[in-house]
This record gives sequence, C-alpha cells and structure tokens, in this order.
Amino acid sequence: MKKTAEAHRFLAELKGVAATIPNEAILINTLSLQEAKDSSEIENIVTTHDELYKASLFEENLPNPAAKEVQDYAVALKQGFQIVRHQKLIRLSDILAIQQTLEKNNAGFRRLPGTELKSSRTGEVVYTPPQHAEDVARLMDNLVAYINDDALCDADPLVKMAIIHHQFESIHPFYDGNGRTGRILNMLYLVAKDLLNLPVLYLSRFLIRNKADYYQHLQAVRVTGDWEPWLLYILEGVSNTAQNTIELIKEIKRLMKAYKHRLREQLPKIYRQELLNNMFNHPYTKIEFVMEDLSVSRITATKYLEMLVEHDFLEKQKIGRANYYINTPLCSLLMAHS
Repeated sequence: MKKTAEAHRFLAELKGVAATIPNEAILINTLSLQEAKDSSEIENIVTTHDELYKASLFEENLPNPAAKEVQDYAVALKQGFQIVRHQKLIRLSDILAIQQTLEKNNAGFRRLPGTELKSSRTGEVVYTPPQHAEDVARLMDNLVAYINDDALCDADPLVKMAIIHHQFESIHPFYDGNGRTGRILNMLYLVAKDLLNLPVLYLSRFLIRNKADYYQHLQAVRVTGDWEPWLLYILEGVSNTAQNTIELIKEIKRLMKAYKHRLREQLPKIYRQELLNNMFNHPYTKIEFVMEDLSVSRITATKYLEMLVEHDFLEKQKIGRANYYINTPLCSLLMAHS
C-alpha cells in the first residue's frame, strides 16, 4: 500500500508536468521513441539514438533493420494511444492491431503447439505457456474482460497493471512480439484509467536497467504463486520512471524557453511558435518537416534552417545528398535520460 501511494504521487506529478508542455506532440514523439528504443532493447533489438532519428527522416534509406523495428514500436504505441484515449477501453482488436504493426504480419494468436520460453543463458526451458489455440483465445477474452471491467476486481489500477502485464506475458498469445506488445499495454492501461493523459511513462528504461530482475520476478510468480515481489518491482518501476520523466520534461521545457528567448532576440523575423515546436518535435529535422509544419515553400524552409544553423540553434549534417539538422542540446538531454 505504501509503494502504491508513492507511485500514484509521482504519476500524478508526471501527469501535471506533461500538461505544461503546450504542444503534446513534442512529448509523444520524443518520449515514445525513448520507450520504443528501450523496450526493443529488452528483446535484444538494439539501435542508437542517431540511427533512430535518421530512420524518422529517411524511411527509404534506413540505416539498419533494428531502427525500423524501433520505429514500428513507436508507431504502434502512438496508434494504440489515439484509440484508447478516446474510447477508454482496450479491446481485443486493439491488442491484435498493436502486434500486427510491430511484426508486420497478421498471424494473430498462436494456433500451433510447441512454444517454449528458454533461458538465453543456458538454453533450458523455463516456462511453457498455454499450448492450445482455444486456451489462448479463452484466456485472452478473460484478460480483456479483466482490463475493462473494474467490477471484476477492486484492486488499485497500478496493481492491476502489474497483474495484467504478468498475465499477458504468461499467456504469451503471439508467436512474436509478446514482450513489446505487453509493455505498450502498460502505457495504454494508464491512459484508459486516466492516470496519464499522454503515453509518457517511459517504463522500459527501468526494465532494461533491471532486466534480470524483470524476468526473474515474472517467472517467480509462476513457480511460487507469491505475487508481492513482482508487484513491488513494478510499483518501484513506476515511481522511478515517473521521477526520471518529470525531470526530463522539466529540462525539455527549460531548453524550449531558452530557445524561445534567443530566437526572439536573434531572429525575430523568422520567430514562430511552429518553428520552435518543429525543432523539439524532431530531434533531427529536415526541410520537408519545416515546409509541412510551417506551411512554407522549400526556399523559405531552407532559408530558416540555414539561419538557425548560423546562430547555433541547430547543427547541419549530410546523408547522401540530403541535409538534416540536429537539435544537439535536446539530443543530449534525451540520451542522458536513456
């Protein structure tokens, strides 16, 4: 109960701080990429911030497959969020759609037996999830009812989130993408329960830092039936992550404010809120993004970006024949919190 109260306190503060950034897309875009990067890393899909930001610039010229997979995670998270924020429910079709976006197939739930979870260290089988298609379907129906019907269980929503995550990973309903789908569901559940307005609880950072504990606690519940260590672990993750994310958002806000003052002083002719938003929406931006966000021509967008480079707001880089522009202080902030 103490841990739950603490987690709620920090989560409420995070919800409030996130609301102080006027353009919600800034947090959704930057923090969903952070979450995507670390959630994917738990599954040994590893990429760098640089590769990730380049992937959002040049989709046709992706630096590596891992960056594309991380991009897909961010897309799945954002799509799920847009649906859940309006309906305040998480339907079976939403879970299937998330996994489909992650894995780029529509295989749906497992239909064939033979799935086993093995230790990456020893190769031994540590857990065998339900094998039969009808069991997977029945258990998923049961889980979706539990997610959406609070009359079934009056536990605190953060405790329920931990239970839902454990149950989802134990059902292991898909051939691939279970871990990442399950971690997206954590965020969506908090939005569905109005504990967050935006999907900014960047929980995978805590999990990747405590990866061995994550798997050990998951498995310990299956073996012993003792839930408390798992629940405390997740509640600690919520508190820890919320505090870190609060600090990150405050730092982004301070940086935006400093940029705003400098822009008004040094480049008053081109200062617009949309231009400021563009530089914080995209840690790496390009001419096309500025054209779109400000509704200006290519010539004007290029001129604005060159002026921003000249006054040390952005750093210009080249890939092939295309230029891109880096908000270096913002990238440094995001990397420091990853």
